[in-house]
Amino acid sequence: MRSQRRRVISAVLAVCASVLPVGMAMPATPANAPSEGDLLAGMDRSVVPGDDFFAYANGSWLASVEIPPDRSSYGVAHQLAELTDQRTAQLLRERSAAAGSDAAKAAEYFATFMDEQRIEARGLDGLKAQFDHIAGIGDRAQLARYLGSTLRADVDILNATRLYTDHVLGLWVAQDLDDPAHYSPFLVQGGLGMPDRDYYLLDSPRMKEFRARYQSYIGTMLGLAGTAVAEAQREAAAIYGLEERIARVHLARAESEDVRRGNNHWRRQDFAARAPGLDWEAYFAAAGLGSRQDFVVWQPGAVTGIAALAASEPLETWKAYLRFHALDHFAPFLSRRFVEERFAFHEKVLQGTPQLRERWKRAVSATNGALGNAVGKLYAERYFPREAKERIERLVQDLLATFAQRIDKLAWMAPATKREAKAKLAALKVGVGYPDTWRDYKGLEVVSGDALGNAERAELFEYHRNLGKLTRPVDRSEWAMLPQEVNAVNLPAMNALNFPAAILQAPFFDAHQPAARNYGAIGAVIGHEISHSFDDQGAMFDAQGRLRNWWTPEDFKHFRAAAEQLVQQYNAYRPFPDLAVNGQQTLSENIADLAGLSVAYSAYQRHLGGQSAAAVQGLSGEQQFFLGFAQSWRTKEREPVLRQQIITDGHAPAAYRTATVRNIDAWYAAFAVKPGQKLYLAPADRVRMW
Repeated sequence: MRSQRRRVISAVLAVCASVLPVGMAMPATPANAPSEGDLLAGMDRSVVPGDDFFAYANGSWLASVEIPPDRSSYGVAHQLAELTDQRTAQLLRERSAAAGSDAAKAAEYFATFMDEQRIEARGLDGLKAQFDHIAGIGDRAQLARYLGSTLRADVDILNATRLYTDHVLGLWVAQDLDDPAHYSPFLVQGGLGMPDRDYYLLDSPRMKEFRARYQSYIGTMLGLAGTAVAEAQREAAAIYGLEERIARVHLARAESEDVRRGNNHWRRQDFAARAPGLDWEAYFAAAGLGSRQDFVVWQPGAVTGIAALAASEPLETWKAYLRFHALDHFAPFLSRRFVEERFAFHEKVLQGTPQLRERWKRAVSATNGALGNAVGKLYAERYFPREAKERIERLVQDLLATFAQRIDKLAWMAPATKREAKAKLAALKVGVGYPDTWRDYKGLEVVSGDALGNAERAELFEYHRNLGKLTRPVDRSEWAMLPQEVNAVNLPAMNALNFPAAILQAPFFDAHQPAARNYGAIGAVIGHEISHSFDDQGAMFDAQGRLRNWWTPEDFKHFRAAAEQLVQQYNAYRPFPDLAVNGQQTLSENIADLAGLSVAYSAYQRHLGGQSAAAVQGLSGEQQFFLGFAQSWRTKEREPVLRQQIITDGHAPAAYRTATVRNIDAWYAAFAVKPGQKLYLAPADRVRMW
């Protein structure tokens, strides 16, 4: 249930009505929204662009804006997301859909979550069956069956890089990396209540504080569920100890993103020999995978270690652990005291958020999580007309053509590698706005007044939907995002892109603003996502999505050298004295940022056709382009969530993503950047990828 970050460009946008159908009223604009047409608004022109381009473009805004109390960070992306949530809530409140339809189910799910009085009255009734099941675990085989019954399709290795699950293992069903015509089940490490192994293992005062607060939170939640105080404290210590031992066998985040390291095929019989301690036959049978013979085990050491702990840790510790995790996982659907305690730890302590979000906002998030495509269909029909889709599709084709031209001009790349790269580009499947085919929720039961049960059934429905894919051919048209998400994604094994409707609004894209800003904002996003097909991970997949090295040895050596140069550039960024950006962990995104901005600038020059752009507010076309890029990253974070991002996320913080301009020659000319300024790099030190 914890919110996850995507392996995408987390788009930072302001709000606008540019894609609203004619005659549609504009919803209320969230507070602190910048002026969409004014590049100067929010800038701090006292800052030298060559010293800190992020502060130059955004400094006045950063100094004046206050992060809302229900958020851990705030920026133009959050403003657009808030607008999208307002629209979505209104759609769900209309309740005009035919009874039994997917839209009606979504509206009922939302309304039931909003019925706080009914939820309070039910108390813990919804968890009674789970608690009884846990209490009945009497041996290791029954433990394995229970653990298998909780396996869910709640991770995504390559598309979202959502590598966190609070279940002991997570399932991702995706096309096999060696045989992309067929799906395989991927197993991913899990079992932690805090965001990452580092929260348990790093020897720093901040992490020690988090550990103490987490153990206290465990005891509080058990106490709220009726466990006596002394017993709750004893169980909390045992649960924390188990999780720390799980953390010690986990693979680090940066290593978990290494596709070559993760692509480990195990036969069913391998589990007993390679990961003894867990009754795998019982586990897989309970998980609905009893007949499956082949798996991909992404972090073998973690699977081996967790299986050993299933045998070595006392059953009573495991049972206490499972009770707590059931409470923690479903707390958003329980009475207010559980909601508030969960918020106090996961958001207030770990992210620095002072105030719980309003219930309607949480209801929108929950409904999107359960019936996201049903909601997305309503959203796209209302807010993304066909002409908006066609405009973006033309812009995407422009960026693809420019990328192909850049490949042709690469002096270091051999003709054979160029042919493979262009074949991959030609086969890229691009989705804009919404999927071609909408998902069917026919088998999902939504019951009025049963918020927790609805959540459980939605998770199980999604799990079985994914299991069903194992018997079908791979569908390359399937989307990994919802139309109402303010984001975008590259699906490397699918060789596909998704650009949801909610991201395709001003100032990122607005037909009425200068082309320079569109290319600097949405153009850089499109270029970023195209470039993911050729980053350090994407470059290892061919046009069909097969994990295959299609590079000549000399070309790949050159590419890796440039990538290492970028790793070192980002390793030097230190947001805190005790914590630096991890250049290896963020490498894929940093490559995509650099390549995406480069191709967007080339596409902008191609659009100009050798002419000069008109100045706007005293700014040249080139300056408008780079400011459009920098202002799309306008974001402010609280200290705890910034630390969490650095530790757990594949993206660098916004200020350092903006700093990739220092690798673009045109930026130096546009802002008269000189040697001695902090961002200045000598031409030989500028990283050039695509």
